Amino acid sequence: MTAALIINQQTIKPGTITTIDLPLPELYTHTLMTMPIHVVCGKKPGPRLFVSAAIHGNELNGVEIVRRLLKQPGLDKLRGDLIAVPMVNVYGIIQQSRYLPDRRDLNRSFPGSKKGSLAARLADLFMTEIVTKCTHGIDLHTGAIHRNNLPQIRANLDDPETLRLAKSFNVPVLLNSNLQDGSLREAVSELGIPMLLYEGGEALRFDENAIRVGLRGILGVMKTLGMIPEKSQGKAGSPSLLAHDSQWIRAPGGGIFCAAHRLGEPVREQDVLGIIRDPSSSLEIPVIASCNGLIIGRSELPLVHEGEALFHIAQFAQSA
Repeated sequence: MTAALIINQQTIKPGTITTIDLPLPELYTHTLMTMPIHVVCGKKPGPRLFVSAAIHGNELNGVEIVRRLLKQPGLDKLRGDLIAVPMVNVYGIIQQSRYLPDRRDLNRSFPGSKKGSLAARLADLFMTEIVTKCTHGIDLHTGAIHRNNLPQIRANLDDPETLRLAKSFNVPVLLNSNLQDGSLREAVSELGIPMLLYEGGEALRFDENAIRVGLRGILGVMKTLGMIPEKSQGKAGSPSLLAHDSQWIRAPGGGIFCAAHRLGEPVREQDVLGIIRDPSSSLEIPVIASCNGLIIGRSELPLVHEGEALFHIAQFAQSA
C-alpha cells in the first residue's frame, strides 16, 4: 500500500518501528486501559498485514508468537507494513478470561458499534483503527479451556488468494471453515480482505510446538506476500491436508473419560476413540468415531457430562 498509515491520529513514517497505546474505555476503578499496537513500517511499499492475538483473553500462545515475530531479524528488510496486536482483549488478559467484563465474546461482536456494548465498542475500534487499513490479516487462537487443538488454519479456502496464503502457512491441516456470525473473520471477509485464522494448543497454556508452528507460518505468509526475503526459511514440511468438513464426537454418557487417541492421529469410522467409565459402577461406554478423518481437537479434561465435545475430527477430500 502507498497510502499513509495513520493509527490513533499518529502518522507512521516509512522505515520506522513504532508502539502505539490505543486508548480503551477505562475500568470502573478509574484505571486507564490501552491496547498495545506494534507497527513495523517498511522503507518500500508492499502489503499491509495485521497479526492479532488474544481476541479471547485466555488464549495465550498468540501473545508469545507476536513477541517472537517482532524480534525477527528479517523485519529490517520489510516491504510494506506489519501491524502486530498481541493483546486485543486486554480486559480478558487481565482476568485470564475468554470474555470481556460485560460477559460478551469479542469474536461474536464484530464489526461492532461506537455506541454499543463494551464488546461492540472494542470491536468497532479494532476494525476502524487496524483492519480497514490493511490488505491481509492473520488472527491467532488456541482451543478453549480444557481443549487442545492441533496446529491448523481455518479460512475461506474457496478464495484463491486465501488458499495460496493458507498453503504457505505450512500447518498439518487446512480447514475450509464456515463463517461465524459476529466473528472477526466474517467482518474482514465482508471487506474483501484475505484472512487466516490460526488455531494451536489450548487456553491458559503455552504450547511450544504450536508457538513455533505459528511463528513459522506467519513468516511463510510474509514471504509469499513478498514482505520479507525468501532465503532464510528451512526445509518445507509435508503438504497440508485440505479438510472439506469436520465433526465433533460427543460423549454418549457421563463419567470418567479415558482417551485412546492423540491429536494428529488418523481414525476410521467405528474406531473406539476412548472409554467413559462410571466412577461408581463397572459400567463402561465406548466413544465411537462417526467418520474417517484426522483428530484436530481433543478434550483434555477426563470428567465429562453426556453431550460434551470430546474429539474434533477433520474430514478430507484431497491433499492441498
